[in-house]
Amino acid sequence: MTGTTLPVPRNVAIVGLGNVLMGDDAFGPYVVASLQAHYDFPEGVELIDAGTPGHELSVYLDGRDVLIVVDAVLAAGSPGDLRSYTDDEVVARPPSLVTSPHEPGLRDALMKLAFSGRAPQRLLLVGVISSDIELGAGLSEPVSRAVPAAEEAILESLAQIGIVPSPKNPSSDPAIWWE
Repeated sequence: MTGTTLPVPRNVAIVGLGNVLMGDDAFGPYVVASLQAHYDFPEGVELIDAGTPGHELSVYLDGRDVLIVVDAVLAAGSPGDLRSYTDDEVVARPPSLVTSPHEPGLRDALMKLAFSGRAPQRLLLVGVISSDIELGAGLSEPVSRAVPAAEEAILESLAQIGIVPSPKNPSSDPAIWWE
């Protein structure tokens, strides 16, 4: 419809997932900290470092208009390559065995919320292919270099729905307490 403007979503979350003590698994929390250091977000946009929530993941997703999840992903490619997935792509993945603190994972949480009618209306997963997920703090060089590109992907996704954060002036260094 020409001339029709859709309302800007009012309940948006950017959720970083990952264990900050497991190398590249900290990508999600690192991107969230970087966004908080560089931008002021409008009311209704919440940035969350969710760590490795397991069964509690659905609490962060429940009833959101828009959800952007940032995490390390298993995918074909080189360490530091970004991958983006929509809600349909995440839910279409086959179920996995519970083998890590991330489980049950994003797919399971979304399906649980869909069953109750509380799933996010729109989802984007911004993932990075990791290099090192081993005990130790700090991102590998290729994953660290992917942080600005992940920020840009998130900002572009927000702009598509009418949300434009303001750059902080001056911006600060991200509060990376685990390094």
